[in-house]
Amino acid sequence: MSTPDMSADLDVASIRADFPILGITVRGKPLVYLDSAASSQKPRQVIDAMSRYYLEQHANVHRGIYYLSEEATRRYEAARARVARFINAASEREVVWTRNTTEAINLVAYTWGWANLKPGDEILVTEVEHHANLVPWQIIAERTGARLRFLPVDDQGHLRMDLLGQFLTERTKLFALTAMSNVLGTINPVKELVEAAHAVGAVTVVDGAQSVPHMPVDVQELGCDFLAFSGHKMCGPTGIGVLYGRRELLEAMPPFMTGGDMIKAVHRDRAEWNEVPWKFEAGTPASAEASSPGEHA
Repeated sequence: MSTPDMSADLDVASIRADFPILGITVRGKPLVYLDSAASSQKPRQVIDAMSRYYLEQHANVHRGIYYLSEEATRRYEAARARVARFINAASEREVVWTRNTTEAINLVAYTWGWANLKPGDEILVTEVEHHANLVPWQIIAERTGARLRFLPVDDQGHLRMDLLGQFLTERTKLFALTAMSNVLGTINPVKELVEAAHAVGAVTVVDGAQSVPHMPVDVQELGCDFLAFSGHKMCGPTGIGVLYGRRELLEAMPPFMTGGDMIKAVHRDRAEWNEVPWKFEAGTPASAEASSPGEHA
């Protein structure tokens, strides 16, 4: 059977026109960009929204009762609600803004991982994980005494599902896995893996940096406990990432960083944390323009 020609349905010239950077030439030829898995280019609509924010809408979110701050806060939280709908989270309170996928996974490692793992526990990852979903678990394993194990892949880059029962046991407390490999392009059976992890009582952390930009992702359907992804890989600004987490887990986790906005009250000898998701959003957002492009998602 021949492969259908999808190019007939695409207006390539119109799509290229949405991306100003594709209008430049390199060595006398139109730029062709093939590195979106690392970071996508930005369409004019996003660039324009970011410019409008800095030209007309900028103020620090959650920190003022004047018009600009209230409007920036409204747009900021509207973007959160749109992201929640995009991945079908049960509530926007399950969406935490981070700088990127890496920070989102580190947040889980240094809060849930450090608080819950102990000697004798096991952390399972796969052999195809990005450094962002490996190195944090190496460090947490070293600091907590937990053991790090690796689910192997076959010669075609697919997970050895036949060996899953040998690696996913009652000692497994956390299973960190990628939904789509950034190197091999392998798409893993996330829902099946999550169900297997939950059957032994393990918490799941899914690296969705490649999958969320390329396919529909429904966190309630997948059943995952945590999912991380980045805006810069899906035509959004740099400095914006998302951690989805089941609310009951987020509620029980300690803060990742401390500072402004993540506190409810401060006393000389103690502080009371803000509610989720703001408990995990200390300080001025790394990329406040998230409040504007969210309305164009």
